[in-house]
This record gives sequence, C-alpha cells and structure tokens, in this order.
Amino acid sequence: MAVISASHLASVFGILGNILSFLVFLAPLPTFYKIYKRKSTERFQSIPYAVALFSAMLTFYYAFLKTNAMLLITINSIGMVIECTYLVFFMIYATKEAKIYTTKLLIFFNVGAYGFVMLFTLLFSHGDQRVEIVGWICAVFSVCVFVAPLSIMRLVIKTRSVEYMPFLLSFFLALSAVMWFFYGFIKKDYFIATPNILGFSFGIAQMILYIIYKDKKKAADQLPESITVIDLSALEMQGEFQHDE
Repeated sequence: MAVISASHLASVFGILGNILSFLVFLAPLPTFYKIYKRKSTERFQSIPYAVALFSAMLTFYYAFLKTNAMLLITINSIGMVIECTYLVFFMIYATKEAKIYTTKLLIFFNVGAYGFVMLFTLLFSHGDQRVEIVGWICAVFSVCVFVAPLSIMRLVIKTRSVEYMPFLLSFFLALSAVMWFFYGFIKKDYFIATPNILGFSFGIAQMILYIIYKDKKKAADQLPESITVIDLSALEMQGEFQHDE
C-alpha cells in the first residue's frame, strides 16, 4: 500500500487552502452587487479592501523572496487584481468624503507601509534573515486581520441580526484556516500554523453567533445613522504564505 509522504500531504492541504482562499477572495461579490443595485456604498467601508490588498501584497513579496513558491505567487496575484477591482468599483459609487478617505488609506497602507517594509528589508537584511523578517510581519498582520471581525461580532450581538455576517463566509474562513494550519504544522512552519489557530477559533465563534441570531430581524432596522458597516467578507484569510520544499 502506498504511503503518502509529509511533503505530499502538505501539498494537498496547500492546494485546498488555495482553492478556499480564492473562494474567500470572491466572497464580497454580493456586497458589490448590492452597491451596484443601490448606486451607493451606503454604510459599507473601504478599509477591509485596502487591508486585504495590503495583505496580499505582503504575502506576494514573501513568496517572491522564496524559491518554488509559484502557487503562492499565483493566488496572491489573483487576490491583488480582485481587491483592486473592488476598490475601483467602491470609488465609483462612494461619496466624496469616502473617496478621500479611501485614497488616504491606500496611500498609508499600500504605498507608505508596503514601501517601508520593502525598503527596510532590502537595505537592512539579506537572504534567509530577510525571508524570516517578512514572514514575521505577515504573521502579525494575519493576526490583525483575524481579529478585525470582532467589530462585526459585536454588531451582531448589539443588533441581534446576522445581516452583515454571512454563514457561508464564516464557514469557508474557518475551513480555510484549518487547511493552512495543517499545512504549516506538517511543514513545521509556525508563521502559518499559529495565526490560523486564531482564524479557526473566530470562524467557529462567528458560526455559533449566526445560529443564535439567524432568525432575528435585519440589522438595517436597528442601526443608527452614525454606524458604518465593515464588510466581513473582505477580511479574507491571509495565512497563505508558505515555506516550500
């Protein structure tokens, strides 16, 4: 009987992780269909898409520094294109104030912060040290992305509505985190495994909240005008950086 090696098993989890990550990248499509139909971004914010683009850019840079990481480069290239498309679409229907705010976000995250990371690592580190530094940055940022849905969970509890927290998204986020955790665990890559423990935990918590509040009325009936909505579907799982064979 054939025995599956650890390397092959890690590849299986990595491929499944890529497929699920791609689905999560596409998750905001219903949000943008709603924006298109209403010709307005309403209470939705652009920060999740700017953050998601920044995360994909960081992961792409990490993969570029490594060898044999073409699969990772591919998924994050796709992610960057998708997030840029979302941002352009958002800008079309956003108010003047929202457009200015989004521009500031992009300058801060995707030009300033990303440029600083690249410049710092290129000037002050070399070889494996550079890869490790970028890996740590990606891991820390992944934790921040996983923690971000806490605001949505708080909104669900406050409004007793799951309108802005789709069950399928929470399910795929949790499942994707499982795939990347086992990938990192098998390859002894804690840059991957550790953040995805948190990702899985929050995914389960979101599904539990959904079950509790799924039959309640829509949040739109209870949200004050001052409340803006952060689209949970934009906070995709970003534990895709990897140490390849």
